[in-house]
Parts: sequence; structure tokens; C-alpha cells
Amino acid sequence: MQRPDASPNGSADRVSDAPSDNFVYRVLPRALWPYAQLARWDRPIGWQLLLWPCLWSAALAPQWAAPSAVHTGLPDLRHLALFLIGAIAMRGAGCTYNDLVDRDIDMKVARTRSRPLPSGRVTSRQAKLFLVAQALIGLLVLIQFNTFAIGLGIASLLIVATYPFLKRVTDWPQLGLGLCFSWGALMGWAAFWGTLGLAPILLYVGSVFWTIGYDTIYAHQDREDDALVGVRSTARLFGHHTKRALTLLYGGTILCFTLAFVATGTDASGPAWPAYAALAMGAVHMAWQIQRLDIDDVDQCLRLFKSNGLFGWIIFLGLVFSSLWVLSFPKPV
Repeated sequence: MQRPDASPNGSADRVSDAPSDNFVYRVLPRALWPYAQLARWDRPIGWQLLLWPCLWSAALAPQWAAPSAVHTGLPDLRHLALFLIGAIAMRGAGCTYNDLVDRDIDMKVARTRSRPLPSGRVTSRQAKLFLVAQALIGLLVLIQFNTFAIGLGIASLLIVATYPFLKRVTDWPQLGLGLCFSWGALMGWAAFWGTLGLAPILLYVGSVFWTIGYDTIYAHQDREDDALVGVRSTARLFGHHTKRALTLLYGGTILCFTLAFVATGTDASGPAWPAYAALAMGAVHMAWQIQRLDIDDVDQCLRLFKSNGLFGWIIFLGLVFSSLWVLSFPKPV
């Protein structure tokens, strides 16, 4: 790993735990690099993990009704685009807010002290203005949806605001992250139907389990530094029992997703076999993560954490192919 204060080419403008060859450093002017780092544009896995519950829900919601000439059962492409923009903007806003709250802690942790705020490359005032700009983009995305979805999106802000403080008072900050990052499992359904039901709630709970699991793997990178500065986490809580905990968490994810798919079905609709096949593939991927995990190998923890982007693709494509299957081979009425 490169030194916290330098990139491979000797520049002090990079962040130690971010890839140095990311497009951010090739496309953006150097003056904008600190803002890109605040928003984590050089680490897209974060907004991707925030986006997946939105896309799963957007793909599952249309399957609540039987396909017809005017209802294909496929996700709304406009909604998918809005969720993409919103995920990038709100993940960036959330990271900027988190860095403002955690500035003093980040200065004490080797992996984070080179970030823009603790390193002094961005002032608190500049970071706050950048936070507002990103939040406004998120708001513009949110108001494109129906009234129910708008209210639901605003309700998530309470959880988002409290999340950065959880690591100071509880061993379960990953639960707070799960409650935030999984909100899209509710939003996709609400944006399509203007209401909620059992299926999106089950999808949300399963997404929370998933988030706690992958962020526990991620948190093992900082386990020793966190212990020194008094930051709490499920990585420290589970310790060498992490594999057992992940088995329960990931198992809960697959169970809740299965129940969500079942709850979506009616006599003439609901996910077809490709969705359930994808769940089986996702379960295999999760088992692979657990089997490969070495909590003392920082680089491997990061790789396994990032591999959850593949899990997102598996579930989403399973739902899309499920819609296509039902559209091509409708169930008899």
C-alpha cells in the first residue's frame, strides 16, 4: 500500500486507499481532485452498492402484476436512470458529510488520514458547500417521482444524519449503514406503485443483512486502528467469529429475498424461475466470500468487499430475465 501522503508518482494529491489510475485523475483538473475524493468518485463500488437495492426493487415491482399489452413487467428505464444519478449524488453527499463528522478520527487512522479534510486540502466550509450541491442534485432526482416516493425518500434523511455517530456509541454501526444503503429497496417499489407492501419490506430487510455482511468484511481493514482510537464496529465485535456471523447474515439475505419474491407473486404474476436461479447463484457467491475470507489479510478483505458488486448484478439480471420469461411464456389464466 502506498504511503498516506503520497501517490506512486510522488504527488500529495492522492488518497492512500484509492486507486491511483482512476479516470478521476485523468479527466478532472487537479483542483477538483479533492472534491472527487470527498465524493468517492474514484471508488465507484460505494455508489454501486447503494444503487443495487434500488434496481432490485425497480425490477421486482413490475412483477407484482401480470404482463399485458401495456405492462411488460420490465423495470422502468427512466426510473433506473434516475436511481443511477441519485445514487452517485447521494453517496457522494453521504461520504462528504461522514468525512466532516469524522475528520478528527480520520486523522488518527493510517488508511484515512490522507483524505482531503484531514490532510487540509479542503476546508470545512468548502466541503459543506460541496455537500449542499450534491444534496440539491439528489433532491432534483427525488422530485421526479410520485408524492409517496418523495416523502419516503425524505424520511431516510434521519437515518443518514445519525449514521456517522453510531461508531462512537454502538458496536453495530454497520446496521446503521444497512438501514441507509438499503432504502432503495423501498424506493424502487414506491416509485413504481406509489405505495409499499410486504415484498419491498422483505427486500429491504434482506438488503440490510447483506450490507451488514459486506461492510463487516470492509471494516476488518481498520480493525486494529479502530481499536486504538476507540471506533466500534461489527468487525471488532465478531472478531474471529466473523465467518459464522456472515453465514447468518448472508443466509438471512437469501431467505428474505426468497420470501420477497414469493410475496410478489399472485395467480398470474410474480418472479419466474430465472429469479430463483439467480438467488441460488447469489448464495453460491456469498458462500465463496465466506470460504475465502481471511480477516487478517487487508487486501483480500477489500477484494471480497468489492465482489459484492457481482452479487448485485446476479440478482438484478435474474429479475430482468424473469420478466422476459414471463412475458414470453405467460402463465395460463
